[in-house]
Amino acid sequence: MLIRVLYHDHCFDGAASAAYFTRFLREKFYPDGEFAYTGMAHKASQLFEDNFFDGDVNAIVDFKYSSNPKLTWWFDHHQSAFLNAADEAHFRADTTGRKFLDPGSKSCTKFIATVARERFGYEAPDLEDLVNWADIVDGAQYSCAEEAVELRSSATQLVLVIEGVEDSETVQQIIRWMTALKLDEIVAQPRIQEIYQPLYQKHLDSIDIIRK
Repeated sequence: MLIRVLYHDHCFDGAASAAYFTRFLREKFYPDGEFAYTGMAHKASQLFEDNFFDGDVNAIVDFKYSSNPKLTWWFDHHQSAFLNAADEAHFRADTTGRKFLDPGSKSCTKFIATVARERFGYEAPDLEDLVNWADIVDGAQYSCAEEAVELRSSATQLVLVIEGVEDSETVQQIIRWMTALKLDEIVAQPRIQEIYQPLYQKHLDSIDIIRK
């Protein structure tokens, strides 16, 4: 069985949402499912092609709603969740109990974790750090400016990689790692370090320019 997950690409919360959702669906519904990912970019007139929904189960996390009948699951927390009034009306009329929106949530990852726990009795304690960091990053809830700028934590280093890497395949590998590894372990991967180091140098150069 193929589970297709469309997620907000090059976004820490988008990746973390896809990872948490994967664990939730795999452990609660489809233990033998094959998960495939498609990164989405926000545009003024985003169109969902029918071939995007090629799975036996299709989901969108941390991204706009689609009224496509092939869509099975949806989680979002953006106020701009609907492309038009018809999509919003379609969502409001949904009776599947598998499509959720909360613009008050700081991150989609924590929103998914909350719904999974409260509606479906599912928890993943080993992903608690991932959930907390997604909420900090996407909600701009850093303890201070230095925490965001100095990139001392594995989470903020991963933010730099996810936002800075040009391809989506790397982000999707990070999603797969996020389902099972700690953030420290992901950052330590040779492939991640290969990407991170030059991005970090550019980051330091930018800070120096701004300081001057």
